[in-house]
Amino acid sequence: MPRFDDYVPAGVIPATLLAFDDGFAIDEQATRDHLRDVAEIDGISAIAVNAHASEVHACTFDEQRRVLDLTMEEIGDFLPVINGVYADGSHEAARIARMAEIGGASCLLVLPPHSIFMMGGQMRPEMSLAHFKTIADATDLPIIVFQYPATYAYPMDTLLRMIDEVPTIRAIKDWSPPMRHEQNIRSLQSLGRPVNVLSTNSSWLMSSLAMGCNGLLSGAGSVIADLQVALFEAVRDNNLDHARSINDRIYPVAQSFYTEPFGDMHNRMKEALVILGRQKRAVVRPPLVKLSKEEIEGIAQALADAQITRDGALLEAA
Repeated sequence: MPRFDDYVPAGVIPATLLAFDDGFAIDEQATRDHLRDVAEIDGISAIAVNAHASEVHACTFDEQRRVLDLTMEEIGDFLPVINGVYADGSHEAARIARMAEIGGASCLLVLPPHSIFMMGGQMRPEMSLAHFKTIADATDLPIIVFQYPATYAYPMDTLLRMIDEVPTIRAIKDWSPPMRHEQNIRSLQSLGRPVNVLSTNSSWLMSSLAMGCNGLLSGAGSVIADLQVALFEAVRDNNLDHARSINDRIYPVAQSFYTEPFGDMHNRMKEALVILGRQKRAVVRPPLVKLSKEEIEGIAQALADAQITRDGALLEAA
């Protein structure tokens, strides 16, 4: 299936969830339903699969390939698909990247090699460069660098070297705290070859877009993509009063999803889809476990406060 050539990551990009049945196998029909639900939102620019939101850490290579295949079958003709690359070893990351290109993906979202970064690997620029060069040698797909916060972040000098030496890097998905996030926006967009900055955390989404972010790539888009599109367009059009009113609706949902422990953020999003009647079950693979009744009730209240229903946020025109 043809991919979207010369794709540039920008705009609103939901990172979709992955449905499992009660035996922890991939529920293909439920996943297809979810993909179609999200893809039908007016204004989104692409969809991401095989990333954090789809519990890629718990999926085999063959399962990731199957997820990409069914995604292309459902939406590949009318939306670019971004495929996550999650692997500690650079050669395995390159194998995933090649699989994504063959499968029709238009772009890669490259997550950092966790086991190496846990021990400070990001402090040696040569390690980060070797990882991305190995991936780039395997495919000509554009790359989004997933920039983690705190000790997992690529230092600015390293990030700039990566961009300079790996020309297929076209964007970063930036999970940095606000001060570093603004630095990234200013620095990367002023380069001779500008690199787009995509926000990720809905907790500061409005300020991020107002500072000039080129878009957002977020698991919350699996639930509230219509609100994200409305906010993105309101900020783009400099309609800040309307943007604030939309952000007021995003706020309770973001507070519900993005709280400690962060490892449960996509667990919470699955429960939200069940509450809204968009999915039948919220099954996560171990080590993730079912949320407590009290937390699920809190998610339901947040959705009610945000006035989100089965059919979406039902926004009125600004």
